[in-house]
Amino acid sequence: MANLPETVDFVIVGAGSAGCVMAARLSEDGRHSVAVLEAGGSDRSVFIQMPSALSIPMNSPRYDWGYESEPEPHLNGRRLHVPRGKVLGGSSSINGMVYIRGNALDFEAWEALGAAGWGYRNVLPYFRRAETREEGGDAWRGSEGPLHTSYGKLANPLYRAFIDAAVQAGYAETEDVNGYRQEGFGRMDQTIHRGRRWSAANAYLKPAMRRPNVTVVTSAQATSLMFEAGRAVGVAYRRGGPAGEERIVRARREVIVAAGPIASPLLLMRSGIGPAAHLASFSVPVLRDRPGVGGNLQDHLEFYFQVESREPVTLYSAMKPWSKALIGLRWLLRGDGLGATNHFESCGFIRSRAGVEWPDLQYHFLPAAIDYNGRARVEGHGFQAHVGPMRSKSRGEVRLASADPFAPPSIRFNYMSHEDDWTEMRAAVRLTREIFAQPAFERYRGRELQPGPDVRSDAEIDAFIRARVESAYHPCGTCRIGRPDDPLAVVDPELRVIGVDGLRVADTSVMPVITTGNLNAPAIMIGEKASDHVLGRPLLPASNAEFYVAPDWRMRQR
Repeated sequence: MANLPETVDFVIVGAGSAGCVMAARLSEDGRHSVAVLEAGGSDRSVFIQMPSALSIPMNSPRYDWGYESEPEPHLNGRRLHVPRGKVLGGSSSINGMVYIRGNALDFEAWEALGAAGWGYRNVLPYFRRAETREEGGDAWRGSEGPLHTSYGKLANPLYRAFIDAAVQAGYAETEDVNGYRQEGFGRMDQTIHRGRRWSAANAYLKPAMRRPNVTVVTSAQATSLMFEAGRAVGVAYRRGGPAGEERIVRARREVIVAAGPIASPLLLMRSGIGPAAHLASFSVPVLRDRPGVGGNLQDHLEFYFQVESREPVTLYSAMKPWSKALIGLRWLLRGDGLGATNHFESCGFIRSRAGVEWPDLQYHFLPAAIDYNGRARVEGHGFQAHVGPMRSKSRGEVRLASADPFAPPSIRFNYMSHEDDWTEMRAAVRLTREIFAQPAFERYRGRELQPGPDVRSDAEIDAFIRARVESAYHPCGTCRIGRPDDPLAVVDPELRVIGVDGLRVADTSVMPVITTGNLNAPAIMIGEKASDHVLGRPLLPASNAEFYVAPDWRMRQR
Protein backbone atom coordinates (compact mmCIF):
# COMPACT_ATOMS: atom_id res chain seq x y z
CA MET A 1 0.00 0.00 0.00
CA ALA A 2 1.72 3.12 -1.26
CA ASN A 3 1.13 6.56 -2.68
CA LEU A 4 -0.88 6.54 -5.86
CA PRO A 5 0.60 7.43 -9.22
CA GLU A 6 -0.93 10.52 -10.73
CA THR A 7 -2.64 8.66 -13.57
CA VAL A 8 -3.75 5.05 -14.03
CA ASP A 9 -6.07 3.25 -16.41
CA PHE A 10 -8.77 2.45 -13.84
CA VAL A 11 -9.54 4.04 -10.49
CA ILE A 12 -11.68 1.96 -8.14
CA VAL A 13 -13.30 3.67 -5.15
CA GLY A 14 -13.71 1.11 -2.38
CA ALA A 15 -11.87 -2.12 -1.56
CA GLY A 16 -15.07 -3.92 -0.60
CA SER A 17 -16.50 -7.13 -2.02
CA ALA A 18 -17.01 -5.96 -5.62
CA GLY A 19 -14.06 -3.55 -5.60
CA CYS A 20 -11.61 -6.30 -4.64
CA VAL A 21 -12.94 -8.52 -7.41
CA MET A 22 -12.58 -5.78 -10.01
CA ALA A 23 -9.08 -4.84 -8.89
CA ALA A 24 -8.06 -8.45 -9.46
CA ARG A 25 -9.86 -8.99 -12.75
CA LEU A 26 -8.97 -5.66 -14.38
CA SER A 27 -5.28 -6.16 -13.63
CA GLU A 28 -4.83 -9.88 -14.19
CA ASP A 29 -3.57 -9.74 -17.79
CA GLY A 30 -0.99 -7.08 -16.90
CA ARG A 31 -2.16 -4.66 -19.60
CA HIS A 32 -3.92 -2.15 -17.37
CA SER A 33 -2.90 -0.20 -14.30
CA VAL A 34 -5.38 -0.11 -11.42
CA ALA A 35 -5.57 2.14 -8.37
CA VAL A 36 -7.83 1.34 -5.41
CA LEU A 37 -8.85 3.96 -2.87
CA GLU A 38 -9.94 2.50 0.48
CA ALA A 39 -11.07 4.79 3.28
CA GLY A 40 -10.37 2.14 5.92
CA GLY A 41 -7.21 0.39 6.96
CA SER A 42 -5.58 -3.01 7.10
CA ASP A 43 -7.45 -6.23 7.84
CA ARG A 44 -4.51 -7.68 9.77
CA SER A 45 -6.44 -8.55 12.90
CA VAL A 46 -7.15 -11.86 14.58
CA PHE A 47 -10.68 -10.59 15.22
CA ILE A 48 -11.27 -10.25 11.47
CA GLN A 49 -9.56 -13.44 10.39
CA MET A 50 -10.98 -15.75 13.10
CA PRO A 51 -14.53 -16.59 12.00
CA SER A 52 -16.12 -16.95 15.43
CA ALA A 53 -14.99 -13.44 16.41
CA LEU A 54 -17.31 -11.90 13.82
CA SER A 55 -19.25 -9.74 16.27
CA ILE A 56 -16.09 -7.82 17.26
CA PRO A 57 -15.15 -6.12 13.95
CA MET A 58 -18.83 -5.64 13.14
CA ASN A 59 -19.11 -3.45 16.22
CA SER A 60 -15.66 -1.83 16.21
CA PRO A 61 -15.19 1.83 15.17
CA ARG A 62 -11.86 0.81 13.70
CA TYR A 63 -13.46 -1.45 11.11
CA ASP A 64 -17.10 -0.30 10.93
CA TRP A 65 -18.41 3.09 9.80
CA GLY A 66 -20.90 2.94 12.64
CA TYR A 67 -23.83 4.34 10.68
CA GLU A 68 -27.29 4.53 12.23
CA SER A 69 -30.65 4.86 10.58
CA GLU A 70 -32.89 7.82 11.17
CA PRO A 71 -35.61 7.09 13.77
CA GLU A 72 -37.87 4.50 12.15
CA PRO A 73 -41.53 5.54 12.57
CA HIS A 74 -42.93 2.01 12.34
CA LEU A 75 -40.39 0.59 14.82
CA ASN A 76 -41.16 2.77 17.83
CA GLY A 77 -38.82 5.47 16.57
CA ARG A 78 -35.76 3.26 17.06
CA ARG A 79 -32.47 3.96 15.31
CA LEU A 80 -30.98 0.78 13.90
CA HIS A 81 -27.29 -0.03 13.49
CA VAL A 82 -26.14 -0.01 9.85
CA PRO A 83 -22.67 -1.62 9.91
CA ARG A 84 -20.50 -1.08 6.84
CA GLY A 85 -16.92 -2.26 6.49
CA LYS A 86 -14.20 0.37 6.82
CA VAL A 87 -11.26 -1.93 6.07
CA LEU A 88 -9.67 -3.86 3.23
CA GLY A 89 -12.34 -6.30 2.10
CA GLY A 90 -15.10 -3.88 3.08
CA SER A 91 -18.12 -5.56 4.59
CA SER A 92 -16.78 -9.00 3.60
CA SER A 93 -14.23 -8.45 6.38
CA ILE A 94 -16.84 -7.78 9.07
CA ASN A 95 -19.86 -9.82 7.94
CA GLY A 96 -21.21 -13.17 9.13
CA MET A 97 -19.42 -15.11 6.34
CA VAL A 98 -22.66 -16.59 5.03
CA TYR A 99 -22.57 -17.50 1.34
CA ILE A 100 -26.05 -17.38 -0.20
CA ARG A 101 -26.43 -16.49 -3.85
CA GLY A 102 -30.14 -15.83 -3.92
CA ASN A 103 -32.96 -17.56 -5.71
CA ALA A 104 -32.88 -18.00 -9.47
CA LEU A 105 -36.16 -16.11 -9.76
CA ASP A 106 -34.60 -13.07 -8.09
CA PHE A 107 -32.45 -12.55 -11.17
CA GLU A 108 -35.34 -13.27 -13.52
CA ALA A 109 -37.10 -10.42 -11.71
CA TRP A 110 -34.07 -8.17 -12.22
CA GLU A 111 -34.23 -8.74 -15.94
CA ALA A 112 -37.97 -8.06 -16.03
CA LEU A 113 -37.31 -4.72 -14.31
CA GLY A 114 -34.91 -3.57 -16.99
CA ALA A 115 -31.62 -5.23 -16.04
CA ALA A 116 -31.13 -6.87 -19.44
CA GLY A 117 -28.48 -9.58 -19.35
CA TRP A 118 -28.81 -10.14 -15.59
CA GLY A 119 -31.18 -13.12 -15.68
CA TYR A 120 -30.25 -16.30 -13.85
CA ARG A 121 -28.78 -17.91 -16.97
CA ASN A 122 -26.48 -14.88 -17.30
CA VAL A 123 -25.32 -14.51 -13.69
CA LEU A 124 -24.88 -18.20 -12.82
CA PRO A 125 -21.64 -18.49 -14.86
CA TYR A 126 -20.18 -15.58 -12.86
CA PHE A 127 -21.14 -17.15 -9.55
CA ARG A 128 -19.36 -20.29 -10.74
CA ARG A 129 -16.29 -18.39 -11.99
CA ALA A 130 -15.87 -16.77 -8.59
CA GLU A 131 -16.12 -19.91 -6.48
CA THR A 132 -14.14 -22.92 -5.36
CA ARG A 133 -16.54 -25.09 -3.40
CA GLU A 134 -14.79 -27.34 -0.93
CA GLU A 135 -16.90 -30.34 -1.98
CA GLY A 136 -16.34 -29.70 -5.68
CA GLY A 137 -18.20 -28.07 -8.52
CA ASP A 138 -21.15 -29.07 -10.68
CA ALA A 139 -23.57 -27.35 -13.06
CA TRP A 140 -24.35 -24.80 -10.34
CA ARG A 141 -21.22 -24.62 -8.20
CA GLY A 142 -17.69 -23.55 -9.06
CA SER A 143 -14.42 -25.40 -8.54
CA GLU A 144 -11.69 -23.07 -9.81
CA GLY A 145 -12.47 -19.59 -8.44
CA PRO A 146 -10.66 -17.42 -5.89
CA LEU A 147 -13.55 -17.43 -3.39
CA HIS A 148 -13.45 -20.59 -1.27
CA THR A 149 -16.72 -21.79 0.26
CA SER A 150 -17.25 -24.60 2.72
CA TYR A 151 -19.71 -26.12 5.15
CA GLY A 152 -19.53 -26.33 8.90
CA LYS A 153 -19.06 -29.70 10.54
CA LEU A 154 -22.56 -29.75 12.10
CA ALA A 155 -20.94 -31.25 15.20
CA ASN A 156 -23.54 -29.71 17.51
CA PRO A 157 -26.69 -31.92 17.50
CA LEU A 158 -28.93 -28.86 17.40
CA TYR A 159 -28.01 -28.13 13.77
CA ARG A 160 -29.40 -31.49 12.69
CA ALA A 161 -32.39 -31.14 15.00
CA PHE A 162 -33.34 -27.92 13.24
CA ILE A 163 -33.31 -29.56 9.80
CA ASP A 164 -35.15 -32.65 11.07
CA ALA A 165 -37.79 -30.51 12.78
CA ALA A 166 -38.43 -28.61 9.55
CA VAL A 167 -38.86 -31.90 7.67
CA GLN A 168 -41.28 -33.10 10.36
CA ALA A 169 -43.21 -29.87 9.85
CA GLY A 170 -43.65 -30.76 6.18
CA TYR A 171 -40.78 -28.94 4.48
CA ALA A 172 -38.18 -30.51 2.24
CA GLU A 173 -34.52 -31.04 3.00
CA THR A 174 -32.43 -29.65 0.17
CA GLU A 175 -28.97 -30.87 -0.71
CA ASP A 176 -27.71 -27.43 -1.72
CA VAL A 177 -29.46 -24.09 -1.13
CA ASN A 178 -27.06 -22.56 -3.68
CA GLY A 179 -27.67 -25.27 -6.26
CA TYR A 180 -30.72 -26.58 -8.07
CA ARG A 181 -33.09 -26.10 -5.15
CA GLN A 182 -32.98 -23.25 -2.67
CA GLU A 183 -36.36 -23.94 -1.11
CA GLY A 184 -36.12 -26.14 1.96
CA PHE A 185 -33.71 -26.72 4.84
CA GLY A 186 -30.12 -27.84 4.83
CA ARG A 187 -26.50 -26.89 5.35
CA MET A 188 -25.46 -23.26 5.07
CA ASP A 189 -22.40 -22.33 3.02
CA GLN A 190 -19.65 -20.23 4.61
CA THR A 191 -16.91 -18.07 3.12
CA ILE A 192 -14.40 -19.81 5.35
CA HIS A 193 -11.25 -21.51 4.04
CA ARG A 194 -8.98 -23.64 6.21
CA GLY A 195 -10.52 -22.16 9.30
CA ARG A 196 -10.05 -18.55 8.22
CA ARG A 197 -12.44 -15.83 7.04
CA TRP A 198 -12.17 -15.88 3.26
CA SER A 199 -13.04 -12.27 2.57
CA ALA A 200 -12.87 -10.61 -0.82
CA ALA A 201 -9.55 -9.13 0.32
CA ASN A 202 -8.07 -12.55 1.03
CA ALA A 203 -9.58 -14.11 -2.10
CA TYR A 204 -8.97 -11.38 -4.68
CA LEU A 205 -7.17 -8.26 -3.53
CA LYS A 206 -4.10 -9.60 -1.77
CA PRO A 207 -3.02 -11.75 -4.72
CA ALA A 208 -3.62 -8.75 -7.01
CA MET A 209 -1.53 -6.47 -4.78
CA ARG A 210 1.54 -8.53 -5.66
CA ARG A 211 1.26 -7.27 -9.24
CA PRO A 212 3.24 -4.18 -10.24
CA ASN A 213 0.21 -2.70 -12.01
CA VAL A 214 -1.98 -2.55 -8.86
CA THR A 215 -1.72 0.16 -6.20
CA VAL A 216 -3.91 0.17 -3.10
CA VAL A 217 -4.01 3.16 -0.79
CA THR A 218 -5.68 2.89 2.60
CA SER A 219 -7.03 5.73 4.77
CA ALA A 220 -7.95 7.41 1.49
CA GLN A 221 -11.41 8.97 1.65
CA ALA A 222 -12.80 9.82 -1.78
CA THR A 223 -14.28 13.29 -1.53
CA SER A 224 -15.58 13.86 -5.06
CA LEU A 225 -15.40 12.67 -8.63
CA MET A 226 -13.64 14.83 -11.21
CA PHE A 227 -15.25 15.58 -14.59
CA GLU A 228 -14.19 17.19 -17.84
CA ALA A 229 -16.76 17.80 -20.59
CA GLY A 230 -19.22 15.42 -18.95
CA ARG A 231 -16.71 12.61 -18.56
CA ALA A 232 -15.33 11.21 -15.29
CA VAL A 233 -11.56 11.65 -15.39
CA GLY A 234 -10.48 11.11 -11.80
CA VAL A 235 -11.15 11.12 -8.08
CA ALA A 236 -10.26 13.65 -5.41
CA TYR A 237 -9.39 12.09 -2.07
CA ARG A 238 -7.84 12.85 1.30
CA ARG A 239 -5.58 10.68 3.38
CA GLY A 240 -5.64 10.69 7.15
CA GLY A 241 -9.00 12.31 7.80
CA PRO A 242 -10.59 15.74 7.26
CA ALA A 243 -7.32 17.57 7.88
CA GLY A 244 -5.48 15.56 5.26
CA GLU A 245 -4.19 17.13 2.07
CA GLU A 246 -6.52 16.71 -0.89
CA ARG A 247 -5.02 14.81 -3.79
CA ILE A 248 -6.27 13.70 -7.19
CA VAL A 249 -5.75 10.48 -9.10
CA ARG A 250 -6.73 10.51 -12.76
CA ALA A 251 -8.18 7.67 -14.82
CA ARG A 252 -7.23 7.22 -18.46
CA ARG A 253 -10.12 4.83 -19.05
CA GLU A 254 -12.75 4.73 -16.30
CA VAL A 255 -13.64 5.48 -12.72
CA ILE A 256 -15.48 2.68 -10.95
CA VAL A 257 -17.42 3.47 -7.79
CA ALA A 258 -17.62 0.36 -5.60
CA ALA A 259 -18.10 1.98 -2.21
CA GLY A 260 -21.28 0.11 -1.28
CA PRO A 261 -24.99 0.89 -1.04
CA ILE A 262 -24.51 3.76 1.41
CA ALA A 263 -21.27 5.41 0.27
CA SER A 264 -21.68 5.01 -3.51
CA PRO A 265 -24.81 7.18 -3.81
CA LEU A 266 -23.27 9.68 -1.37
CA LEU A 267 -20.19 10.06 -3.56
CA LEU A 268 -22.34 10.51 -6.67
CA MET A 269 -24.44 13.14 -4.94
CA ARG A 270 -21.44 15.05 -3.57
CA SER A 271 -20.13 15.05 -7.15
CA GLY A 272 -23.31 16.53 -8.65
CA ILE A 273 -25.14 13.38 -9.77
CA GLY A 274 -28.46 12.88 -8.01
CA PRO A 275 -31.81 14.53 -7.25
CA ALA A 276 -31.32 18.13 -8.33
CA ALA A 277 -33.39 19.75 -5.59
CA HIS A 278 -31.61 17.77 -2.89
CA LEU A 279 -28.19 18.67 -4.24
CA ALA A 280 -29.14 22.31 -4.53
CA SER A 281 -30.16 22.36 -0.88
CA PHE A 282 -26.51 21.66 -0.03
CA SER A 283 -25.15 24.05 -2.69
CA VAL A 284 -23.78 21.15 -4.73
CA PRO A 285 -23.60 22.11 -8.45
CA VAL A 286 -25.79 19.71 -10.43
CA LEU A 287 -23.98 17.82 -13.17
CA ARG A 288 -26.78 15.34 -13.89
CA ASP A 289 -30.27 15.31 -12.37
CA ARG A 290 -30.73 11.62 -11.55
CA PRO A 291 -33.61 11.40 -9.05
CA GLY A 292 -33.01 7.68 -8.46
CA VAL A 293 -29.61 8.17 -6.82
CA GLY A 294 -29.94 7.20 -3.17
CA GLY A 295 -33.53 5.99 -3.55
CA ASN A 296 -34.88 2.43 -3.72
CA LEU A 297 -33.09 1.56 -0.45
CA GLN A 298 -33.95 -1.96 0.70
CA ASP A 299 -32.86 -4.27 3.49
CA HIS A 300 -33.79 -7.48 5.25
CA LEU A 301 -35.27 -7.34 8.73
CA GLU A 302 -35.17 -10.31 11.10
CA PHE A 303 -36.06 -11.27 14.63
CA TYR A 304 -34.46 -13.85 16.88
CA PHE A 305 -36.81 -16.67 17.85
CA GLN A 306 -35.18 -17.96 21.04
CA VAL A 307 -35.85 -21.15 22.99
CA GLU A 308 -34.39 -22.37 26.26
CA SER A 309 -32.37 -25.60 25.99
CA ARG A 310 -32.93 -28.34 28.56
CA GLU A 311 -29.58 -29.92 27.71
CA PRO A 312 -26.20 -28.14 28.02
CA VAL A 313 -25.27 -28.60 24.36
CA THR A 314 -25.37 -24.96 23.26
CA LEU A 315 -22.60 -22.39 22.90
CA TYR A 316 -23.42 -20.83 26.27
CA SER A 317 -20.48 -22.51 27.98
CA ALA A 318 -18.15 -21.32 25.23
CA MET A 319 -19.05 -17.68 25.87
CA LYS A 320 -17.31 -17.52 29.24
CA PRO A 321 -13.99 -15.61 29.19
CA TRP A 322 -11.78 -18.63 29.96
CA SER A 323 -13.53 -20.69 27.28
CA LYS A 324 -13.12 -17.91 24.74
CA ALA A 325 -9.41 -17.73 25.51
CA LEU A 326 -8.99 -21.47 24.95
CA ILE A 327 -10.99 -21.34 21.72
CA GLY A 328 -8.85 -18.48 20.47
CA LEU A 329 -5.62 -20.24 21.43
CA ARG A 330 -6.64 -23.42 19.63
CA TRP A 331 -7.53 -21.42 16.53
CA LEU A 332 -4.18 -19.59 16.61
CA LEU A 333 -2.26 -22.85 17.01
CA ARG A 334 -4.29 -25.20 14.82
CA GLY A 335 -6.81 -23.13 12.83
CA ASP A 336 -9.73 -25.29 13.87
CA GLY A 337 -12.28 -25.82 16.62
CA LEU A 338 -15.10 -23.46 17.54
CA GLY A 339 -12.99 -20.50 16.44
CA ALA A 340 -13.05 -21.74 12.84
CA THR A 341 -16.81 -21.47 12.26
CA ASN A 342 -19.30 -18.63 12.10
CA HIS A 343 -21.76 -20.95 13.90
CA PHE A 344 -24.38 -20.48 11.14
CA GLU A 345 -24.23 -24.04 9.84
CA SER A 346 -27.85 -24.89 9.02
CA CYS A 347 -30.50 -22.79 7.36
CA GLY A 348 -33.80 -22.73 5.57
CA PHE A 349 -35.85 -20.95 2.92
CA ILE A 350 -39.64 -21.25 2.83
CA ARG A 351 -42.68 -19.55 1.38
CA SER A 352 -44.86 -17.76 3.90
CA ARG A 353 -48.16 -18.66 2.27
CA ALA A 354 -49.70 -20.25 -0.80
CA GLY A 355 -49.48 -18.03 -3.86
CA VAL A 356 -45.86 -17.00 -3.24
CA GLU A 357 -43.78 -18.34 -6.12
CA TRP A 358 -40.38 -18.59 -4.46
CA PRO A 359 -39.17 -18.44 -0.84
CA ASP A 360 -39.83 -15.21 1.00
CA LEU A 361 -38.63 -16.22 4.48
CA GLN A 362 -35.05 -17.11 5.44
CA TYR A 363 -33.74 -18.94 8.50
CA HIS A 364 -30.28 -18.85 10.05
CA PHE A 365 -30.05 -21.34 12.92
CA LEU A 366 -27.68 -20.71 15.83
CA PRO A 367 -27.07 -23.02 18.83
CA ALA A 368 -27.06 -20.09 21.25
CA ALA A 369 -29.46 -17.42 22.49
CA ILE A 370 -27.44 -14.32 21.72
CA ASP A 371 -27.56 -10.96 19.96
CA TYR A 372 -25.49 -10.13 16.89
CA ASN A 373 -23.26 -7.94 19.06
CA GLY A 374 -22.06 -11.06 20.86
CA ARG A 375 -23.91 -10.41 24.11
CA ALA A 376 -26.17 -13.07 25.59
CA ARG A 377 -29.70 -11.84 26.10
CA VAL A 378 -30.41 -14.48 28.75
CA GLU A 379 -28.26 -16.34 31.22
CA GLY A 380 -28.34 -20.03 30.43
CA HIS A 381 -28.46 -22.46 27.57
CA GLY A 382 -30.64 -21.66 24.58
CA PHE A 383 -30.86 -21.75 20.81
CA GLN A 384 -32.41 -19.53 18.19
CA ALA A 385 -33.37 -18.98 14.59
CA HIS A 386 -32.91 -15.66 12.87
CA VAL A 387 -35.95 -15.35 10.63
CA GLY A 388 -37.32 -12.60 8.43
CA PRO A 389 -38.97 -11.73 5.12
CA MET A 390 -36.88 -11.56 1.96
CA ARG A 391 -38.69 -9.12 -0.32
CA SER A 392 -40.06 -6.25 1.71
CA LYS A 393 -42.11 -3.77 -0.28
CA SER A 394 -40.94 -0.91 1.94
CA ARG A 395 -38.48 1.49 0.35
CA GLY A 396 -36.17 4.04 1.88
CA GLU A 397 -33.44 6.43 0.84
CA VAL A 398 -29.89 7.57 1.51
CA ARG A 399 -29.39 11.31 1.49
CA LEU A 400 -26.68 13.82 2.24
CA ALA A 401 -26.87 15.25 5.74
CA SER A 402 -24.03 17.64 4.88
CA ALA A 403 -21.82 18.49 1.93
CA ASP A 404 -18.87 17.53 4.16
CA PRO A 405 -17.53 14.19 2.83
CA PHE A 406 -16.65 13.14 6.37
CA ALA A 407 -20.13 13.76 7.79
CA PRO A 408 -22.40 10.74 8.41
CA PRO A 409 -25.30 10.37 5.97
CA SER A 410 -29.03 10.39 6.50
CA ILE A 411 -30.29 6.80 6.14
CA ARG A 412 -34.02 6.21 6.26
CA PHE A 413 -35.24 2.69 5.51
CA ASN A 414 -38.95 3.22 6.20
CA TYR A 415 -39.02 -0.32 7.59
CA MET A 416 -42.43 -1.97 7.82
CA SER A 417 -44.16 0.85 5.98
CA HIS A 418 -46.06 -1.57 3.71
CA GLU A 419 -48.90 -3.67 5.10
CA ASP A 420 -47.64 -6.83 3.35
CA ASP A 421 -44.49 -6.68 5.47
CA TRP A 422 -46.61 -7.12 8.59
CA THR A 423 -48.44 -10.08 7.06
CA GLU A 424 -45.12 -11.79 6.34
CA MET A 425 -43.69 -11.05 9.79
CA ARG A 426 -46.75 -12.52 11.51
CA ALA A 427 -46.44 -15.63 9.37
CA ALA A 428 -42.75 -15.87 10.24
CA VAL A 429 -43.50 -15.93 13.98
CA ARG A 430 -46.20 -18.59 13.67
CA LEU A 431 -44.37 -20.82 11.18
CA THR A 432 -41.19 -20.73 13.27
CA ARG A 433 -43.06 -21.61 16.43
CA GLU A 434 -44.49 -24.61 14.59
CA ILE A 435 -41.02 -25.81 13.54
CA PHE A 436 -39.62 -25.59 17.06
CA ALA A 437 -42.65 -27.56 18.36
CA GLN A 438 -41.69 -30.66 16.34
CA PRO A 439 -40.47 -33.94 17.92
CA ALA A 440 -36.88 -33.40 16.78
CA PHE A 441 -36.55 -30.70 19.45
CA GLU A 442 -38.41 -32.60 22.19
CA ARG A 443 -35.35 -33.53 24.23
CA TYR A 444 -33.88 -29.99 23.98
CA ARG A 445 -36.88 -27.70 24.03
CA GLY A 446 -37.54 -25.65 27.15
CA ARG A 447 -39.62 -22.52 27.45
CA GLU A 448 -39.93 -20.05 24.61
CA LEU A 449 -37.77 -17.07 25.52
CA GLN A 450 -38.65 -14.78 22.61
CA PRO A 451 -41.20 -13.71 21.40
CA GLY A 452 -42.64 -15.56 24.41
CA PRO A 453 -45.60 -17.93 24.76
CA ASP A 454 -48.03 -15.09 25.41
CA VAL A 455 -47.31 -13.40 22.07
CA ARG A 456 -50.11 -14.90 19.97
CA SER A 457 -52.48 -12.38 18.43
CA ASP A 458 -51.69 -10.14 15.47
CA ALA A 459 -51.51 -7.13 17.80
CA GLU A 460 -49.14 -8.91 20.20
CA ILE A 461 -46.88 -10.03 17.36
CA ASP A 462 -46.89 -6.56 15.86
CA ALA A 463 -45.85 -5.05 19.19
CA PHE A 464 -43.01 -7.56 19.49
CA ILE A 465 -41.82 -6.78 15.96
CA ARG A 466 -41.86 -3.03 16.54
CA ALA A 467 -39.79 -3.45 19.70
CA ARG A 468 -37.36 -6.24 18.79
CA VAL A 469 -36.92 -6.66 15.05
CA GLU A 470 -33.37 -5.96 13.83
CA SER A 471 -31.65 -5.34 10.54
CA ALA A 472 -29.96 -8.33 8.92
CA TYR A 473 -27.42 -5.80 7.57
CA HIS A 474 -28.27 -6.22 3.88
CA PRO A 475 -28.79 -2.68 2.50
CA CYS A 476 -28.88 -2.40 -1.28
CA GLY A 477 -30.60 -0.86 -4.28
CA THR A 478 -29.56 2.80 -4.09
CA CYS A 479 -28.04 3.05 -7.61
CA ARG A 480 -30.21 0.53 -9.35
CA ILE A 481 -29.81 -0.94 -12.81
CA GLY A 482 -32.46 -0.03 -15.34
CA ARG A 483 -33.15 0.97 -18.90
CA PRO A 484 -31.43 4.19 -19.96
CA ASP A 485 -34.81 5.83 -20.48
CA ASP A 486 -35.99 4.95 -16.96
CA PRO A 487 -35.85 8.22 -14.99
CA LEU A 488 -35.30 6.39 -11.69
CA ALA A 489 -32.52 4.13 -12.95
CA VAL A 490 -28.96 5.16 -12.10
CA VAL A 491 -26.88 2.74 -14.16
CA ASP A 492 -27.59 0.92 -17.40
CA PRO A 493 -27.27 -2.88 -17.72
CA GLU A 494 -23.51 -2.50 -18.23
CA LEU A 495 -23.37 -0.52 -14.96
CA ARG A 496 -22.49 2.77 -16.70
CA VAL A 497 -23.90 5.79 -14.90
CA ILE A 498 -26.62 7.07 -17.20
CA GLY A 499 -25.76 10.39 -18.80
CA VAL A 500 -22.07 10.37 -17.79
CA ASP A 501 -19.13 8.90 -19.68
CA GLY A 502 -16.28 7.02 -18.09
CA LEU A 503 -18.11 6.22 -14.84
CA ARG A 504 -19.62 3.02 -13.50
CA VAL A 505 -21.03 1.78 -10.22
CA ALA A 506 -20.43 -1.84 -9.24
CA ASP A 507 -21.66 -3.06 -5.86
CA THR A 508 -24.96 -4.06 -4.25
CA SER A 509 -26.33 -0.56 -4.75
CA VAL A 510 -27.09 -1.56 -8.38
CA MET A 511 -29.58 -4.27 -7.36
CA PRO A 512 -33.06 -3.42 -8.66
CA VAL A 513 -34.59 -5.60 -5.94
CA ILE A 514 -32.98 -7.37 -3.02
CA THR A 515 -32.10 -11.04 -3.39
CA THR A 516 -33.38 -13.98 -1.35
CA GLY A 517 -30.58 -14.32 1.15
CA ASN A 518 -27.36 -12.69 2.28
CA LEU A 519 -25.72 -10.22 -0.10
CA ASN A 520 -22.00 -10.97 -0.13
CA ALA A 521 -22.19 -13.67 -2.80
CA PRO A 522 -24.23 -11.45 -5.18
CA ALA A 523 -21.83 -8.56 -4.53
CA ILE A 524 -18.90 -10.69 -5.66
CA MET A 525 -20.86 -11.87 -8.70
CA ILE A 526 -21.56 -8.24 -9.59
CA GLY A 527 -17.84 -7.50 -9.45
CA GLU A 528 -17.06 -10.47 -11.65
CA LYS A 529 -19.61 -9.57 -14.32
CA ALA A 530 -18.82 -5.86 -14.15
CA SER A 531 -15.15 -6.53 -14.89
CA ASP A 532 -16.06 -8.14 -18.22
CA HIS A 533 -18.28 -5.17 -19.09
CA VAL A 534 -15.48 -2.73 -18.28
CA LEU A 535 -12.90 -4.59 -20.33
CA GLY A 536 -15.28 -5.17 -23.23
CA ARG A 537 -14.74 -8.90 -23.04
CA PRO A 538 -17.31 -11.34 -24.42
CA LEU A 539 -19.60 -12.29 -21.56
CA LEU A 540 -19.48 -15.84 -20.28
CA PRO A 541 -21.85 -18.16 -22.15
CA ALA A 542 -25.29 -18.37 -20.61
CA SER A 543 -26.04 -21.40 -18.46
CA ASN A 544 -28.80 -23.89 -19.21
CA ALA A 545 -28.86 -25.26 -15.65
CA GLU A 546 -32.39 -25.77 -14.38
CA PHE A 547 -33.76 -24.49 -11.09
CA TYR A 548 -36.53 -25.52 -8.76
CA VAL A 549 -39.92 -23.85 -8.48
CA ALA A 550 -42.55 -25.58 -6.35
CA PRO A 551 -45.02 -27.02 -8.86
CA ASP A 552 -48.03 -26.31 -6.65
CA TRP A 553 -46.95 -22.93 -5.29
CA ARG A 554 -50.26 -21.33 -6.17
CA MET A 555 -52.17 -23.73 -3.94
CA ARG A 556 -49.81 -24.85 -1.17
CA GLN A 557 -47.45 -23.18 1.29
CA ARG A 558 -45.30 -26.31 1.64
